[in-house]
Amino acid sequence: MADTALTARQRSPLAHAAPRLAAATRASRGAIRLAELPLLAQVNVRLDAKGPGADAVGLALGLQLPLEPNTVVHAGELTAVWLGPDEWLVVGRPGTQRELESRIREAAGQEHVSVTDVSAQRTTLLVGGPRARDLLAHGCSLDLHPRAFGPGRSAQTTLARTQVVLVARDEPRAGFWVLVRSSFAGYLTDWLLDAAVEYR
Repeated sequence: MADTALTARQRSPLAHAAPRLAAATRASRGAIRLAELPLLAQVNVRLDAKGPGADAVGLALGLQLPLEPNTVVHAGELTAVWLGPDEWLVVGRPGTQRELESRIREAAGQEHVSVTDVSAQRTTLLVGGPRARDLLAHGCSLDLHPRAFGPGRSAQTTLARTQVVLVARDEPRAGFWVLVRSSFAGYLTDWLLDAAVEYR
């Protein structure tokens, strides 16, 4: 209950930009979709990927922590993003971070584990639509072709000279998540809106 109350009082770093993102989406006539997914729960997890704790945490969350570099696993309302050989970002519904932390700690048992709520550190932008890859390619040096960066792929990269975690959603039409630090969210949103002008 406390998490829900806290979420109700919190304000997203891009709350002021919602009308501009919606206007850009309408103006593109279906070519792109821009929106913020505000206040998602984000929990950073570090533990031995080869130890029993990783399997136990996966069972507790209902998904297997991804072991292949730059991959993502989705199950229900949870997403686990590979960040390193012993590090993941678990993303869930707003207000569920404490529950996620508890489930992970309990599942890890006596295994060495670090569980940190980083929900306030970043916000998430959704970039979708048939021209989403083209839009992102304006400021990202990754090969974003579906053969190289299709569903289930992720990367820690730069977009418009801003560090982001880029996640290709589980269906090509679902687009991308761009997880950006809250302090850079306004700048990156302005950049995306400017880059989207050509799709009007």
